[in-house]
Amino acid sequence: MSSDTHKIVIHADKTPVGEHVRRYNAPTINEVAIVMVGDQFQPRDIVLHRRNDQLINVGETHRCYDALQYPIIFWDGADGYHFNVKRVNPVNGAEINKKCSTMNFYAYRLMIRRNEDNYILKYRQLFHQYIVDMYVKIETERLLFLRLNQRKLRSEEYIHLRDAVVNEGNTTNGGKMIILPSPYIGSPRHMQEYAQDAMAYVRHYGRPDLFITFTCSPAWDEIQQLLLPGQTQVDRHDITHTQHVFSDKNLSH
Repeated sequence: MSSDTHKIVIHADKTPVGEHVRRYNAPTINEVAIVMVGDQFQPRDIVLHRRNDQLINVGETHRCYDALQYPIIFWDGADGYHFNVKRVNPVNGAEINKKCSTMNFYAYRLMIRRNEDNYILKYRQLFHQYIVDMYVKIETERLLFLRLNQRKLRSEEYIHLRDAVVNEGNTTNGGKMIILPSPYIGSPRHMQEYAQDAMAYVRHYGRPDLFITFTCSPAWDEIQQLLLPGQTQVDRHDITHTQHVFSDKNLSH
């Protein structure tokens, strides 16, 4: 994948010394890859052209963003996510005094329901772009919440942070440190908990002697039955990934 600013090249014969040979093998098939480029200080540059020829900057959480960015999907101009979306009681359909999160909002939109036609799932590559864009929006809001609520998360009490400040003589070059808590998937503390859990399993059950992998076949009946008319497996990565996860769970028992 190349662009005006960078180029990614994979050389199968340039394996670093000491690393496993197959870890750096070149891919044998085309795979889906997403590169998310972000800046911790600059928001997205989104300009809204109003009918009076005025240009205004809006954020990705503006209620008009989804309809203006994806006019083919939201031809009726339906509102997207915004901060004033309220949760709804599933029993009586009444709004409750709690705001809806970004993840819950888009999970509701992508949900498959009986006797309802979810047209968003029928847009193939545009559907892929849409869900990636909305996932970036979800992750951005999560990181923004963590950055603005460091005191509530008691991040200053982390022992590693205090040790780093004490041991580092010059703290002026440290920048602004943001602590990601362990529930945030992919954070250092989240990975550390996984490593500690793995060591606890080894201590209790002994060292593993099997390396088990699971694969997902797009020809499975479970996947074919969930495809909409005219769709192929590459149009619905959500089905193949979900089927892979459920197969892992079934085979692990």
